Amino acid sequence: MTNLPNTSNGRVADATKMNWVDRFAPAALRPYLRLSRADRPAGTWLLLIPCYWGLALAVGASGAGFAWGDLYIALGCTAGAFLMRGAGCTWNDFTDRHIDAQVARTRSRPLPSGQVSPRVALLWMVLQVALAALILLQFNRFTIFLGIAALIPVVIYPFAKRFTWWPQVFLGVAFNWGALLGWAAHSGSLSPAPVLLYTAGMAWTLFYDTIYAHQDKEDDALIGVKSTALLFGGATMRWLFYFQVAAVLLMAGAVILAFAAAPPAVLMLALAAPWGFGLHMYWQLRRLDINDPANCLHLFRANRNTGLIAAALLAIAAAL
Repeated sequence: MTNLPNTSNGRVADATKMNWVDRFAPAALRPYLRLSRADRPAGTWLLLIPCYWGLALAVGASGAGFAWGDLYIALGCTAGAFLMRGAGCTWNDFTDRHIDAQVARTRSRPLPSGQVSPRVALLWMVLQVALAALILLQFNRFTIFLGIAALIPVVIYPFAKRFTWWPQVFLGVAFNWGALLGWAAHSGSLSPAPVLLYTAGMAWTLFYDTIYAHQDKEDDALIGVKSTALLFGGATMRWLFYFQVAAVLLMAGAVILAFAAAPPAVLMLALAAPWGFGLHMYWQLRRLDINDPANCLHLFRANRNTGLIAAALLAIAAAL
């Protein structure tokens, strides 16, 4: 079993050091914020960043530049991502509470450690979904439909590790929905460009979540749950390279479709997004040690910067 220590005072073993929940949140709220993984913000970024991609790509495709309404969309996506990531994590931890109790890294989470009861956890999840729904209702009708449809992969994902070696695919389906939502919130419809961007995000998720899964591979093998980390084993580095290449090519395809009518200089700047994105993944591969859990966690968290590089370059190109 992986030797990660349990923490005192209710802290979760893999929480970000000096996180705001453990430092500043009222004591009564800390177990619920930990259940939403607000003390581990990397996942919120990974859910939010595809929203920014989709919005920037839609603005670039329109050729009209950003408007004040796009700031409203970006703020709504930010708040919605925080709430839905919290709701999804609550659901995930509820369904996995017995498994988490057997894994060193996760046994200190609020449900297996007894900080929150299963019934109260479900009520907390419903509250977060309700607040996220209020935000979703501010968007156009098509985006509302897409947002409701996003609940399907969220519900399925926690069970995927029980029946497939590819649970990361289900995570990718759920976590990159924002690429479709960000585009639809601006344009009111979908086209091939955001669909390609969505699939690029799925390849990216396979990349970063396989790295993440290597933290728990020994425990997962003993418990009998599945992951791409266990499936790939010693071939992991080769598979991660495939996912990196797929993510870059698919994002480049999305950019070419969206910026097809843009001046060549703007198109070239937009294409810097997938290349910068890919270079940061290459940087991770050069430093990855799949047998070092701390290294895996560090590089998993580094994917916030991977996604933000692409978001920033797409936003700059869209603004020109």
